[in-house]
Amino acid sequence: MITFFIGLAILIIGGALYGRFVERVMKPTDVQTPATRMRDGVDFVPMKKWRNSLIELLNIAGTGPILGPIQGALFGPIAFLTIPIGCVIGGAVHDYMVGMISMRCDGEQTPAMVRRFLGKHIYHIYQVFVCLLLLLLGVVFIYTPGDLFVTQIMNQDASLGNPVIIIVYAVIFLYYIIATLFPIDKIIGKVYPIFGAILLLSAVGVFFGMFIKGYPMKEIWDTGIAGIHPFGEHFIPIFFVTVACGIVSGFHSTQATLVSRSVMDEREGRTVFYDMMIAEGFIAMIWAAAAMGAMYIGITDADTLHGAPTSVVGIVAKDMLGSIGGIIAIVGVIVLPITSGDTALRSLRLIIGDALHIDQTKKKNCLPMALVIFGVVAAVLIYSKMDANGFNILWRYFSWANEVTAVFAFTFITAYMIRKKMPFLIALLPGCFYCYVCISYILNARIGFGLPWTAAYIISGVLTALYAVLIIWYGRKRAVDPLTSSMP
Repeated sequence: MITFFIGLAILIIGGALYGRFVERVMKPTDVQTPATRMRDGVDFVPMKKWRNSLIELLNIAGTGPILGPIQGALFGPIAFLTIPIGCVIGGAVHDYMVGMISMRCDGEQTPAMVRRFLGKHIYHIYQVFVCLLLLLLGVVFIYTPGDLFVTQIMNQDASLGNPVIIIVYAVIFLYYIIATLFPIDKIIGKVYPIFGAILLLSAVGVFFGMFIKGYPMKEIWDTGIAGIHPFGEHFIPIFFVTVACGIVSGFHSTQATLVSRSVMDEREGRTVFYDMMIAEGFIAMIWAAAAMGAMYIGITDADTLHGAPTSVVGIVAKDMLGSIGGIIAIVGVIVLPITSGDTALRSLRLIIGDALHIDQTKKKNCLPMALVIFGVVAAVLIYSKMDANGFNILWRYFSWANEVTAVFAFTFITAYMIRKKMPFLIALLPGCFYCYVCISYILNARIGFGLPWTAAYIISGVLTALYAVLIIWYGRKRAVDPLTSSMP
């Protein structure tokens, strides 16, 4: 377990040190935040730091930091190092910078900031892209918790032939509609403390359960840096697309901008945005370790980790914590996607409303928009349940799209930092890495272009270098500070 504890040290100590460094770069001020300056009682609502932190954590911690690391565990103990390093210098920086820049841009959502810093042409591409991502995420985060509840809690079949699954989906839909329409402090701000307690109990329970049950974990010097993936998957880019939310997630940018509208002081940003991503990294490491240990003692196998990670959740939780404790842990996992899906669809409503210039402080405007969104979500959900491969295809596109969205965010963060004369490499370098990951993945993948790995790697390297040159050139060319001028 030495590698695992080294990873924890990197996550906790590295997060504390690097988080303070990034905070000094941003230089929080006493300027009044949008939460108080633009208070509207719906989306701009001042809330306390602890409540904002909990909302941010539950918003970003969907099934990604659990199911992704479970599959990522197949690469071996290298996961214990790449997850914390990626969180500290990538994911947490991404979330913090987006949240802080949003606060300094009147709580703008990510599409508006893409337009502000990257221009209207990139904005139009991103607008369509992020809406599709949020829509797919809403589908995934109804499908996953619904199936987990029916199969792991009720011990029933989760196919459409069982009416129970329809009822469970309907209940989740109803909650999402309520959470999407009502003021953020009335629904999300009230129920999240309860969900947060369940989440913490499940995570802590699995963490200690690994040691109580004596789950074995190999060391990185036993397997080598390249990993030990039984199906021959390439570590780069497959691992980083697979783990996704456990390291860097573009979805988080849409949630940071949402929470930025309720933060009362810029100095709270590091706790609310940066530290909560570190907490998500901790959750990811726990489930990666638990899945790896479960495979080594033989209560699950590589095929299950690779093809049915939701089953691993129940197997591990019940083996570690018994029937009652296992159910509590499973409920904690079910809570995660639900508390991300509601805010994903809320963000989608806000983004579409902003694009169409619709006043969303009036419920008569919000309701028709929400009904259209949920109608499309329901249609895609039914399709994914009827087609045996439908959900797998959606999940692969969603995972890849998630990382592409993160590249967009790193790009406008870099542009902002160049114009503000900040050390922009802290955003450019992770942006370049994920640009390489996204391009090489789609060039090789069956759902992409199907090129050989050698060709995919070479083309990705060239395009990533071009990306870096263009963003530096573009950032320096636009010398006018966009915060004191009209949007392009």
